[in-house]
Amino acid sequence: MTETFPAFSLSPVPQPGPEVAPPELFRGIYGMPMFVTLTTADLDASTRFWTEGLGFFEFYALPGQVVHLRRWAFQDVLLVPGEDTSGAGPGVTFACVLSQLDEIAAACERLAPGSVTGPAPTPWNTTDVTVTTPEGARVIMTAARVYDPDSHEAQQLREGGIDGPR
Repeated sequence: MTETFPAFSLSPVPQPGPEVAPPELFRGIYGMPMFVTLTTADLDASTRFWTEGLGFFEFYALPGQVVHLRRWAFQDVLLVPGEDTSGAGPGVTFACVLSQLDEIAAACERLAPGSVTGPAPTPWNTTDVTVTTPEGARVIMTAARVYDPDSHEAQQLREGGIDGPR
């Protein structure tokens, strides 16, 4: 017996057909349940490729630290600076809550010693645990921290055009 049910109303993907138009680029703010995180040696070149080639737009950026790209709802990509990762596995990020991070880190470290980095705070107000899986994928478990409108992170978000709650 299956517990699945139709939930197409949650998806931005239109029903297929010869005259179907794509959805508009989605500019709303939401908690991202999952997204791709890619390391790049050249943030500008990668941003240009994703925006001009793949049709994404720059949703938010912290210069030199992260570029958040988006296309349709739930199609989010974070570009972060780093060494050339040619041959490394892709990065994927899953949302969780702060109370899960230590348990996830401990379980992964027990299963694959040396596979875990963090928990570590980020400039965009999350705490992340990065895990390298046995198949070489980079999985980031991310948890939002309580938003402090007076924090350095909140100031950076405001400077980038995102006003958080007051």
